Amino acid sequence: MGKRKTAAKPVKKVKQKLDISFRCLFCNHEKSVICTMDKRNGIGDLHCKICGQSFQTAINSLSHPVDIYSDWIDACEDLAEDNEAEKSAEEAGESVKGQYEYSDDDGAPPAKKTSEYSDDEF
Repeated sequence: MGKRKTAAKPVKKVKQKLDISFRCLFCNHEKSVICTMDKRNGIGDLHCKICGQSFQTAINSLSHPVDIYSDWIDACEDLAEDNEAEKSAEEAGESVKGQYEYSDDDGAPPAKKTSEYSDDEF
């Protein structure tokens, strides 16, 4: 008589661990950005050890350090787009900072309108 066949043991699935240190967008040093998470207060913070750049964002209970890093990338891209739009508007001669431009020669804002009647007449 022969032995019984043994069942093959299930193969363990290797879980990939997410990084907690990343490349800095400003100084390009590898693994210089460290992410810290304060889940009690809902704040995620990252800080570059080399150039001192830092960023804070709101997090939830499901957030990971990679989420904070991706929020930082998105914020940097949005800021770059805003700066580019402002620069192109300045080149075109448009004013981006204020909606109203003064047409007076001295550049002063228009005077405040007062009522037709003064307090002395009554």
